[in-house]
Amino acid sequence: MSALSDFAGRWFVVKVGGELAADRTKLAGSVGSAVGEFLGAGIRVCIVHGGGPQATELGRRLGLEPTIVGGRRVTDPETLEVMKMTLAGEVSVDVAAAMRLVEVPALCTTGVSAGLIDAVRRPPKVITGAGPDPVDLGLVGDIVAVDTAALEKLASVGFVPVLGSLGGDSGGNVFNINADTVAGRVAAKLRAAKLFLVSNVPGVLRDKDDPSTRMPKLTAAEAREQIASGAISGGMIPKVEEALAMLEEGIEAVHIVGIDPPTSILDEAREPGSHGTAFVR
Repeated sequence: MSALSDFAGRWFVVKVGGELAADRTKLAGSVGSAVGEFLGAGIRVCIVHGGGPQATELGRRLGLEPTIVGGRRVTDPETLEVMKMTLAGEVSVDVAAAMRLVEVPALCTTGVSAGLIDAVRRPPKVITGAGPDPVDLGLVGDIVAVDTAALEKLASVGFVPVLGSLGGDSGGNVFNINADTVAGRVAAKLRAAKLFLVSNVPGVLRDKDDPSTRMPKLTAAEAREQIASGAISGGMIPKVEEALAMLEEGIEAVHIVGIDPPTSILDEAREPGSHGTAFVR
């Protein structure tokens, strides 16, 4: 078990799934409390959030049915408008409100602001779980740069930057980006000690319906075996693939963790594998 003070001066990046933002009290008691403890130990924190469930719900209210391929959303122009409304609007405000409950000084925006996340449109690519042919995901971005200097400045004056997972380019284009991808790239560029992918799933499960099948630790080779065998499937595939890519870019540990009990994130930070799945080099 490691002390949080061992990471003083380093960055932790915490990615919050959109499904968690709807319950502000629960988000505050889990993610907010953990972030408060991290700040108290001298750790710099950046939060990244998604908004998938909110976007799906709003889209359906507007008559748009989501198209999901290999666990990833296809973003046509209408879907991008919905993503902007949910990520920069509803979810951003809900996360800010939750952080206020525990006095975490969260400053919420998106990667488009001030060019924090510079991106280009992704070309068609083969996607794991979506067959052999390249898939065009539409107005989805690949990150080319992260303005770490701006994030450092915000942290240096006491703020916790919170980024909704949109990026843009100097031509005024806006792109939807998978929130796990944003969190991973931000963590890599900040040379973060830890990346937490927080959702309503308590880790990587051998049986997705049985929490007791959680795998406490996985190496890259073991994770790829689990994907090949089908044990890791659906939306968990891009999560795990992103975790493995980030290890290769220098992040020391990536943790997939839930929020039940509320101390899960804090306990996982102190003892990797105790409450989630830790990916280690």
